Amino acid sequence: MKNKSLITRILSSIFFKKANAGAARYARDKRSLFELVREALAKSGSLSGANFATFRDQLGVVSRLVRAYASGEYRELPWKTLLRIIAVLIYFVSPIDILPDFLPIVGLSDDIALMLWLFSGIKDDIEKFRQWEYSMASQHQTAPKRMETIKIG
Repeated sequence: MKNKSLITRILSSIFFKKANAGAARYARDKRSLFELVREALAKSGSLSGANFATFRDQLGVVSRLVRAYASGEYRELPWKTLLRIIAVLIYFVSPIDILPDFLPIVGLSDDIALMLWLFSGIKDDIEKFRQWEYSMASQHQTAPKRMETIKIG
């Protein structure tokens, strides 16, 4: 119950509204998207311990999803979902939000709660992307390798 109220507070905060407003600009700028993903992964690197392994795994999938979208490799993601992901990532990397990151222990709780809310809300899109990744990896493994002929003499 407390988690729901925290999410509600985050989503209605000025901090998330600003992140949401900037999401479309990021979505149209490949370089900004790659930088946002890099910052999110760097921030998640500071989260250590077994309790965060699943979190980091899910963030890794979402990061690959955003990169694949930005590079044009994967376009099966609805625009609304992309904007939601970007807004949450913007909020996640921002040190100033409802619970500023410089506060020991509690400073990251809003960021993590919002990311978990995102993962839960887009689980079908994440699964669809994982299947696409798997099919792409399978295609690359079974693709015949080109033989090069080297002339000697």
